[in-house]
Amino acid sequence: MFRLGPPKQIAYAVPNAFEAAKKWAEDFGAGPFFISEHIPVTQVLYRGTSATFDHTSAYGQWGDIMVELVQDHGTGPSVVRDLYGPNESGLHHLAYFVDDINHATSFLQSLGFELGMSAVAGPTKFNLIDTTQQLGHFVELYEPSTSLTGFYDRVKEASIHWDGENPIRTR
Repeated sequence: MFRLGPPKQIAYAVPNAFEAAKKWAEDFGAGPFFISEHIPVTQVLYRGTSATFDHTSAYGQWGDIMVELVQDHGTGPSVVRDLYGPNESGLHHLAYFVDDINHATSFLQSLGFELGMSAVAGPTKFNLIDTTQQLGHFVELYEPSTSLTGFYDRVKEASIHWDGENPIRTR
């Protein structure tokens, strides 16, 4: 039986990734945040239709979990716009490492959850499963790779002994 393990990341949709990262560092002590602007994403399918996904994300550590603050720059339909307008913010997804993204996606689809979006960022394929009716947020799936786990490690290591200075860093 397929089971999701513990989430590796919690993500919030935000109107402005830079402002949100600064606020999260100040208010919650999360960080430091590594910000990637207009992340190149290819092979985007939004609900089965070819699409684009133009976004900026800030990645920081919040205790034992990575937090992503995602800003959608697009004007068309997207998994972010499914939940939030351009000036709204809130919980968007929990992300999980899975051994086999296709198997995990198929299993969740067999439970009645729709594939909201699939895409590739660099070498990493990711799927966003629409679990909003039952959980109130999406579930993001990706397979751990050396580059992905290395990035997670880099963000976590930067948080160790971080004194709150320089909360915003560009990658």
